[in-house]
Parts: sequence; structure tokens; C-alpha cells
Amino acid sequence: MGRFPLIVSLAILLAIFSAQAQSGQTWQFATYDESSSSTNPCAALAPCCSSFGFCGDGTYCLGGCNPLASFSLASCKPNPVCQSATYNFINNSRIHANASLYNGNATAYDWVLNRGNIFNTNSSGGELALILTKDNGGTRISSTHYVHYGKITATMKTGRWDGVVTAFITMSGIKDEIDWEFPGANTTTGQTNLFWQGNIPNKTQGEVVTGISDTYFNYHAFTIDWQPDNLTFLVDNNVVRTVNKADTIDANGVTHYPTTPSSIQISLWPAGINTSAPGTIKWAGGMINWKDADYQSAGHFYALVKSVDVQCTNSTPPRQNITSYVYGSNSSALTPNIAFSNQSTLLNGAVILGVSRSLNVPWWLLGASFLAFIGNF
Repeated sequence: MGRFPLIVSLAILLAIFSAQAQSGQTWQFATYDESSSSTNPCAALAPCCSSFGFCGDGTYCLGGCNPLASFSLASCKPNPVCQSATYNFINNSRIHANASLYNGNATAYDWVLNRGNIFNTNSSGGELALILTKDNGGTRISSTHYVHYGKITATMKTGRWDGVVTAFITMSGIKDEIDWEFPGANTTTGQTNLFWQGNIPNKTQGEVVTGISDTYFNYHAFTIDWQPDNLTFLVDNNVVRTVNKADTIDANGVTHYPTTPSSIQISLWPAGINTSAPGTIKWAGGMINWKDADYQSAGHFYALVKSVDVQCTNSTPPRQNITSYVYGSNSSALTPNIAFSNQSTLLNGAVILGVSRSLNVPWWLLGASFLAFIGNF
């Protein structure tokens, strides 16, 4: 390693230590260096499997933590229970600006900035701008409260540039996923999709929705209406696609339908870059043109979010003291069992720095280069 990368690495490490010291947390290095999966779960020393499949403690145990690949089903912190609300972005006071310092307090914050940069336009009551630059690798925010079935509507404007993708999705710890995605090469279409536990089927379930008026110039209300037996996608309250759970059963009787508590994620990410797969680049409309006049003028690409409305669906209404969702003791890959809980969602104790054997770098240096490598997030 050259001198400059070493200095940068040390600076990042010192900054993290300083921030954690100010927050009162202690740190401990872990010798554990395995990546995790449901067949190779994390060890007790670094019990939580992160959303990228690496073992650690602290924030590894919060959003994106996979209970089926962690040391035990109880290793991940419980998911904060759904709350029906309309989130308007008059300002950014309810967005935690640093996910690495977020402690799981969903009462104090509605959203967490996982990566990238945001700002508020403060026009027309306020709009949240998600920023993409050549250096920041894209921007993503995630809801602090989870949804276990419900109707979610994001009122937003998308990007309009080749290779730049705007996304509004739900994502669970075990990779149940529901997508609205908007490749910037075509601003009159949107793409819907769903995935079960991160499984990529031989034939994708994605569909293209056409006939939408320009999504860059016009606000549209994009809806994911996720219910126990069916999933409906809407644009401006008009149904454009319905998926029935019964239609997702495979030849072995396994239902490939999202069923686990999920966070809401909104992002602007660079698909058209050299490290993306050729198919991803083609899907996104080609390589990003960093010399585009819009980019040269503003210094960034962007997408705008005006509001997110959440209406929770609970087959059994939660009791007054319910705070979270947990995976039940008999949960497995084929039969995840979700229950209400009054357990705390907050972090406490020492934070263990996990290390990936496959990449041989600490997790806190993965950042944009890792996300660009996998081509999505």
C-alpha cells in the first residue's frame, strides 16, 4: 500500500473512532474474518450478518442485518414496527445524516442516509434532492420504521440521464425485495419487479410500465401496495400491475413472494460505469456521460422526493406496547416466521469491526468502490 492510501485509511479510522468516542461507544477489533450466508452463519464474536454478507457487531445488527445468516435469530436487532404516516421533506431534521452513527432510535429519526449526499430545495414546501456525483457512488436513504405489508406511495421526480437509475424499493434483511426503478434513458417508463430472498430466477418477474408523462419534469405518485396475498403497483392511483402470491409458487411448492418486514429505500445510483456488468449498463441506457451539460452546470445529477406516504397493514393489530418485528424461533429460509415484539431496537455495548476474508479489507473501507463493484445497492 502506498503512503497516500495508508494516510487516508488512518484518517478514516481516526474519524470513526473520534465520532464513536463522542457518542460514548467503545470499540473492539474482531479476529473473525468470515463472510456469511444461511449455510455459513456468523460466529458468536461477530454475530450479525450485514446486508453485504459480512459479519460484525454494532451497526451490522441494524438495518439490513440478515437473521437467517447471523449467529442466531436474535443476533440482529428487532425491526422497528410499521407506523402509518405521511413523510414530507420540509427540511432534513428527521433524516439521520450518518448511518454509521445511527443507534436504532426510530422515534428520533424517520430516515437514515446510508450513503451519498442530500440537500433540501426548500421550494414548494420542500423537496429532498438525492445527489449522484462521479465520486460519491450514488445516494440512498432508508426508512427507520419497517413495513410488514402495507401501501407505500412515493411522490417523486426521477433522473433523466443515460446510466443513472432512480429507485424506490422495499428491502428486507433476508432480501425480500419489491422494486420501482427508473433508468434515466427513458423518462416515460418505469420498471416493476419483485424478488424472494435475493433469489434471481431464470425468468425475471420484471415488467415495464409505459405511457407515463415525463418523470423528470413531472411529479408522479408511485405506489407499492403490498398485501399478504397480492402485490399491486400503481401510478397516480391507477393500477398498472398486479401479482398474486398464488401465482409465484414453483414446481416444488415453494412460494417466491416477499413476506418479511422491509425498509423503504429511495436511491439514485450509477449503473452506467465501468465496473457494472455489461447487462446492467445496457439496461440502464449505456455509460454515464459525466460531461453532460446538466452535470457540468450543477456539478451533480439528482432526483427529487416530495413525500412518502405509508399505510400499514397488520393482519393482527399490534398491542399498544409493541415496538418491533422479530423472526420467530422456528424461522427458516422456506418458512420465515414473523412476530410482534416489545424488544428494544436500540444498540448498546461494544462495536466489533468485522473483516471480510474474501476482500481482505475492513468493512469501513468498502464504501463506494464495493457498491460500484456489485453494480447495485
